[in-house]
Amino acid sequence: MASAFFMLFAAYSSSAMPGMQVIGKANPPIGHYEFCRIYTSECQPASHDAGPMTLTEDRWRALLDVNYTVNTSIMPLTDQEIYGVEERWAYPRTVGDCEDFVLLKRKMLISQGFDASDLLITVVLQPNGEGHAVLTVRTDHGDFVLDNMRNKVLPWSETEYTFLKRQAADNPGQWVKLQDGRATAVGSVGQ
Repeated sequence: MASAFFMLFAAYSSSAMPGMQVIGKANPPIGHYEFCRIYTSECQPASHDAGPMTLTEDRWRALLDVNYTVNTSIMPLTDQEIYGVEERWAYPRTVGDCEDFVLLKRKMLISQGFDASDLLITVVLQPNGEGHAVLTVRTDHGDFVLDNMRNKVLPWSETEYTFLKRQAADNPGQWVKLQDGRATAVGSVGQ
């Protein structure tokens, strides 16, 4: 089993890009701002950022387990369908939208001993242009994405998303802009 774990990371180390590049400050999403007003302890600055965590086989299994457990136990619905409002960030019990999935995954991983500075709520654009939230996990093997749209945990660079902004590692109440850094595919329209 351990050899499969190390083979996985040998494959990722040759193809995965380093962590996302932070290029400045960003405004938090309105839903996160309101969430922080209710759950103030969730948004307090960290005493320090020790840098990306060391990814062990046990931690990898925990990431896979939490991603799968939340994805299969929460039914996806929009905030409009649940609360009758455009945007509301909350811990889901049985239903939620993308950021609710992220909040629950983050909370579960923190309860398992993961450092909050390595579990960052991240705003991305889907290929269709719609906004989406995922959980970025900073590791010594690069940044990985836990997503309610798939049970597989992928390196950020292997997703189809454009990464826009995420929580600051040293202060979960603040947000930073991201430079995606991947080449944009350009298609030709004929000769």
